[in-house]
Amino acid sequence: MKYFNSFDKLLFLFFAFIGTMIAFRIYFTGSPYYLSLAWNIFLGWIPYVLSNYFTYVQKKQTWKKLFLFASWLLFFPNALYIVTDLIHLQEASAMPAWYDAVLLFASSFVGILLAFVSLRRAERFLRKYFRPLSVTLSVPLILFLSSFGVYLGRFDRWNSWDVINNPLALGLNIFSYISSPIDNVRTWAITVIFTAIYSLLYFSMKILPLAISENKNTGR
Repeated sequence: MKYFNSFDKLLFLFFAFIGTMIAFRIYFTGSPYYLSLAWNIFLGWIPYVLSNYFTYVQKKQTWKKLFLFASWLLFFPNALYIVTDLIHLQEASAMPAWYDAVLLFASSFVGILLAFVSLRRAERFLRKYFRPLSVTLSVPLILFLSSFGVYLGRFDRWNSWDVINNPLALGLNIFSYISSPIDNVRTWAITVIFTAIYSLLYFSMKILPLAISENKNTGR
């Protein structure tokens, strides 16, 4: 594993930029309200870190591979969740709207980067054991499950730690949505919308290098 690769350096610059904006905001307003962004980014950073180890468990026992992948999948929604922090922009603030817009956008973009880089690594990991088509088809499923996790976090205020801290209540909450889909149309509609936008963004980012390469080949 490279200790500090180019992408890690980019992340560090983003973290520094966002941290500076949060610090200035706290100083200017006297409120630590947006400090929660830093915590959310930290949680979104966890699946990215876990994804670094996909390469290093390939020769390990099966249970270690399953444990790593399950841990990554458990924390993966945290990276996507950061995008939903954009809803805070509608709240009244002592800061100019443009300042909060930049801060929330930068945080959301970092969340997307952390999510999609780790998802791409997960794809490559799965391709070692499954056919390419099966893995490609599994990506929307992973994003669907993660979008449901984002819903649980944003609207029901659950988090990844509750799998350990309060598994019974969390399990019953999830079961109520699954057992009565008609009564929870809003939940599944939001989940599907999240899945759609995350899928579009992910596959767009995957083909972006190809699109740039094609543009270079045309001489433009």
